Amino acid sequence: MQIIDGKAVSKAVKEQVKTECEMLKAKGITPGLAVIIVGEDPASQVYVRNKERACEECGFYSVKYALPADTTQSELNSLVDELNADDKINGILCQLPLPKHLDDKEVINRINPIKDVDAFHPFNVGKIMIGDYNFLPCTPAGVMELIRSTGVEISGKKAVVMGRSNIVGKPMAMLLLHADATVEIIHTKTPDDGAVTRTADILVVAVGKAKRVTADLVKEGALVIDVGMNRDENGKLCGDVDFENVKDKCSYITPVPGGVGPMTIAMLMKNTLTAAKIQNNIG
Repeated sequence: MQIIDGKAVSKAVKEQVKTECEMLKAKGITPGLAVIIVGEDPASQVYVRNKERACEECGFYSVKYALPADTTQSELNSLVDELNADDKINGILCQLPLPKHLDDKEVINRINPIKDVDAFHPFNVGKIMIGDYNFLPCTPAGVMELIRSTGVEISGKKAVVMGRSNIVGKPMAMLLLHADATVEIIHTKTPDDGAVTRTADILVVAVGKAKRVTADLVKEGALVIDVGMNRDENGKLCGDVDFENVKDKCSYITPVPGGVGPMTIAMLMKNTLTAAKIQNNIG
């Protein structure tokens, strides 16, 4: 069993982004990312701090808009409109979840697709579906980088994705399909999910339940990617996979923390760089 080091892989991605950013700066272009956060959600605050730090590492211009929890839909929409029109901003990211009175779909649909570095806009989702995309959603894209870092061939393998969210599960299945895996998605209504997971050469778990996947659900020698971020009964960070229980059955496995998490932010940096290049007509 080998542990896939998300910190090392993400560092390599960010170093590549930094090098390309320096080349853009030599042409008078600095990639710019705007992050909008509404309210005081503690997890969101941590994510936003990490994104700011990554922007600094890569040499980007970044600006954070911390709005009060009682911000109205029209105020939020107006800010998005301003950022769409701002040439210094190449990427716009609205940190989810939003407070309950705000409509996240309305905000996502309002972001110019060419500045949608989360790749949540229906236009970008459609482009991912047909395999002709500018941006990939950050977490699934990061997972693909982690799988590739192992040297394991994806083509022809059976891949199972646990979870069908729009942010991870669905796009994850599509990227594995584009890489020529045979893909199956399982979810809460799947009868006997173990019968499916035990056939997976590559198992990607994104269900949001602590230690949901145990060794009896995993095929001997499988590559296991754990997208989950939960707290266990002792308040300790853990994933959707019971790491200690499963690790000796895998060929490769990601830890939590230090697996998929760092990759999500690294891929956001890559998307922002891509957006800056597209908006400045640089191939």
